[in-house]
This record gives sequence, structure tokens and C-alpha cells, in this order.
Amino acid sequence: MAELSLAYRPELVQRFWASLQASQFLSEAAEAVGTSRRSGRRLLAAAGGVRPRRGRNLQGRYLSFAEREEIAVGVAAGESVRAIAARIGRAPSTVSRELSRNAVRGRYRASAAQIAAFGRASRPKPAKLAVNLVLRARVEADLARRRSPEQISGRLRRDFPDQPEMQVSTETIYLSLYVQTRGALKQELTRYLRTGRALRHPYRRLGQRKNRIPNMINISERPAEASDRAVPGSWEGDLIIGAGNRSAIGTLVERSSNYTVLVPLPDGYKPEQVAPASPARSSDCRSSCG
Repeated sequence: MAELSLAYRPELVQRFWASLQASQFLSEAAEAVGTSRRSGRRLLAAAGGVRPRRGRNLQGRYLSFAEREEIAVGVAAGESVRAIAARIGRAPSTVSRELSRNAVRGRYRASAAQIAAFGRASRPKPAKLAVNLVLRARVEADLARRRSPEQISGRLRRDFPDQPEMQVSTETIYLSLYVQTRGALKQELTRYLRTGRALRHPYRRLGQRKNRIPNMINISERPAEASDRAVPGSWEGDLIIGAGNRSAIGTLVERSSNYTVLVPLPDGYKPEQVAPASPARSSDCRSSCG
């Protein structure tokens, strides 16, 4: 992952998006492809919150980055084309074509080959709103009137029933707003949408979102003796996270006396990283807040 940006590895990009659409949180989706939450957020923002099509249902004839790394290892070790092909389970002609396309002066680098192949595979069809200026002006004007993409699409079908070039689907309008690489509508126009979002949110089905804490008990189910603070012995836990998620402290407060225990978490705040704190690692304080 350190050698090559995630954006050039469509198989990992699709795994990242599949995790998001399976109701995984951003940090979990990023961890699933071996990258950081910050990199995952950048990937999400670059795509405008829209899952890219590239990388879906990749056919077996496309070489992956891992296979290109194996080819690079074989070339550096002086292996023959047939030996490399046998080791990665490919036809010798596939390896031979890969080397002829991407080797430079007899040197083959997996990262450079992946980027070159990624660029050659880019054949984007021009967006309809990018090439039809009259249609784009109409859509922009309707957005400025606070009409939704659904309304705009319906009005265009009604006003131009015999002119398909002056019709556009709802999804095309949304994609042109959120995916800026299409070169059509300006992102500033998203402020006219009823949601006002500059980033599309991944779709989740009803009831699909999971809790951050498995088997979590809602605070509304707290016993009455804990709520009124009349009986000592009820503790309330919380978590304080520092800037950039780089530090964390756990807090335990006895609800009756407000006696507070601060628990340092130097190894992180995930369940597997939080060990029972010893008295020597905890510092006690009195708190006046309830």
C-alpha cells in the first residue's frame, strides 16, 4: 500500500466501497484494505461519495498489482518468462505482453506498470452535461430555482419529448454534481440541493446500520437507582479522544459521589487494545460536574 496509491488499485477500491455499503464504518472499511481512515476519507471525497464503476466484476485476464509485483520479483531474479508465468498461474504470452508494454530499458517496476495500465484503461465516455452546453445551462438554471434533480429530469422529458439529446436522467445530474472528474456541473451547485450535501452519502437499507457497541444497552434502560444517584456504586464510563484520533483517555465516574477515575489508553481505544488498567496507570481526581 505504501508503494502505490489506493486509487490505482481498483480491486481494493471496490473492496473499500463494498465495506461501506455493508454498513461498515469508515475506519473499518479503510482497515479492510490496509489503509488509514484519513486515506479512506480522501478516497471518499475524491469520488464525491459515489462508488466508481471501475474495478467491478474484474475479469481474470486483468493483471492485479500483486501479480505485477511477482513479475517484478521474477525479472529481478533473472527468471524466464515461462517460469514467471508458471509461478503466478498465467499464460507465458500474458507475461510477455506485460513486459513488452511496461518494461523500460529492460527494467520492470510493478508500481509504474500498474499506473501505466490504469491510464490505458481509462476511456471515459464524455458526460452528456459536459458536451451539451444548452442542456447544461438549462439544468444549472433549474437547480438555481431550487428544483430537485427528479423534477428537472421530469420537466425535460415533458418539454422535449422528441429530443433525447435534451433529456437527462436524475442519476446523471447527481453524478455530474458529485463526481467532479466528469467535467460537467460545478460542485457549488450542490448548495441548491434540498440536502445541501457536497458529498453523497453511501446508501444503506432500513435497519442495516449497526451499533458501534455490540449488544449495546440504551441509556434509557438505566435503572432508576442509578438515574437518581441515590444509591452509591453506579459507575458511568466515557471516552475522550484527542486531536486527530492520536490519543485517548477513558473516564469512570461514580454517579453518587462524582468520584472520577481517568484511565490512560496509550495503545489505542479499540476493545482489543484496552487492557484492564492498573492503579499505577490510573490517576484519580474529584469532579464537580454531574
